[in-house]
Amino acid sequence: MSVRASNKRSASPRQPSRGRADLDRLRRMSEAEIQRTSPPELADLPDGFWDDAAVVTPGPKQAISLRVDEDVLTWLKDQGPRYQTRMNAVLRTFMKRQRSTSTSSMPPLSEARRAGAAPRGAKSRRGR
Repeated sequence: MSVRASNKRSASPRQPSRGRADLDRLRRMSEAEIQRTSPPELADLPDGFWDDAAVVTPGPKQAISLRVDEDVLTWLKDQGPRYQTRMNAVLRTFMKRQRSTSTSSMPPLSEARRAGAAPRGAKSRRGR
């Protein structure tokens, strides 16, 4: 059995651990302070943007092994940390789109396979 050093930082009142917000401090902040410390991409949101927001509790994830084109993986990683979360979001969006459109411009994957279409760069398993 091997022992691996943990890279976890201790949480301080000003610097919560990743994924944990200091809600008490946030509730005490003024609107001006919230705007001053918010990321630039949140600066110009229209009034009412969050009116229909809902808390979404993520479901359990399943660990898998996945082969991805090198340029796709590089691009995802270049976007910053949590590339696997973004990859899951892209796949979820695709899944929802496929489920919601009965007359999609893109045939269901099963039809594409029956027609003999293979993903770009895919190698045939025949002859192995």
